[in-house]
Amino acid sequence: YTALTDVQSECLQLFRLMDSFIKKRTATKNKLHGEEVLGIPSSWVYRSLKRDRKHLDKEILGIETKLLSLVKQDQQVHLTLLTSIPGISLKTALFMIVITDGFKKFENSKQLCSYAGITSTIRESGSSVRGRISKVGNRKIRNLLFLCSFTACKHNKGCRDVYERIVNKGKSKKLALIAVSNKLIKQSFAIAKSGLPYDEKYVSVLSK
Repeated sequence: YTALTDVQSECLQLFRLMDSFIKKRTATKNKLHGEEVLGIPSSWVYRSLKRDRKHLDKEILGIETKLLSLVKQDQQVHLTLLTSIPGISLKTALFMIVITDGFKKFENSKQLCSYAGITSTIRESGSSVRGRISKVGNRKIRNLLFLCSFTACKHNKGCRDVYERIVNKGKSKKLALIAVSNKLIKQSFAIAKSGLPYDEKYVSVLSK
């Protein structure tokens, strides 16, 4: 265990606040949709909900801007490196940098996979492919990586190869996406430690 830095602490607070606002915004959008289905019986209610959504949009944008500013203070290099990986979103890169303290808190990708709650090794033996998402671990980074896996399957060759190999074995798409999330962690760790931006051939060797 190592204590959080001031920047880490503030960033984690900002992420928690942003998640709370995002949930509220989703609820507000659902209410707006409900009012529209009803034919907008109360224009006052409808206008109030729209004002609420606009306010939440502004707050979320402000938090994202603040997070980006804080991480850029001393982790600009890592931010540039991680976002060079096809499939890794800016939000995921920011959160990964914060929780790993610029990848200084983990010695290898296996430890980071364990922290995220994603099986560190997707075992393949004949037709057997095993992998899992654990309920233990950092749920937020796990969820962010799982969302990133959809884009990575299309634009990240290493991830696409993993996905296709597992699906072609007759396994579920969800299992394949878990494997892709695992691959993204390995790629992120390799890129962060090497100090070199994403290169399809180079990172495939580093992240094995």
